Amino acid sequence: MTTKQKIQKGFTLIELIIALAVASIIGIAATMTAHNVITIPAMSNDSNTAVNQVRSAVNWINRDVQGADPDTIIDSPGTPGFFSISLQEWDSGTLSWSEHTITYSLEDMTGTSLKELWRDYDSNTSSSLIAQYIEPEAAGITECSWDAVNSVFTITITATVGYETETRTIQVKPRPTT
Repeated sequence: MTTKQKIQKGFTLIELIIALAVASIIGIAATMTAHNVITIPAMSNDSNTAVNQVRSAVNWINRDVQGADPDTIIDSPGTPGFFSISLQEWDSGTLSWSEHTITYSLEDMTGTSLKELWRDYDSNTSSSLIAQYIEPEAAGITECSWDAVNSVFTITITATVGYETETRTIQVKPRPTT
């Protein structure tokens, strides 16, 4: 009599475990890649938005404070003002200097605890939105101060968009008046 040899068909337990491990590694890699594709652009956009808001605020404030009469800079003049300054500007129509008051104010942003920074030129003659997503006034976050002894205006602006935050502190000296 001859013995029949059994021919096995299918996978062994070891082969199944190895296949499952390889499939798990590929699945985890695919999930991580998909997560990065979705979240990194959002984080990058939030970061860019925060940087641009702070840049805009710094640009306008720097421009206005440099042209201000140092004797007219008032930091924290009261609600809703954040600070105010006066500028002397040449009016080519009347061929004379005229004084203009600029007030920066932090106003509530709809649906959030963040603020908008507004620039008011000559008491509501012209109001412009300068920056959004500004953190409310708090020590070291968003604040301004005027050092009359050294003629230096210091301002710290913080913008938060999503989980991304950008903070800049600048010091500006008004141009000397003649």
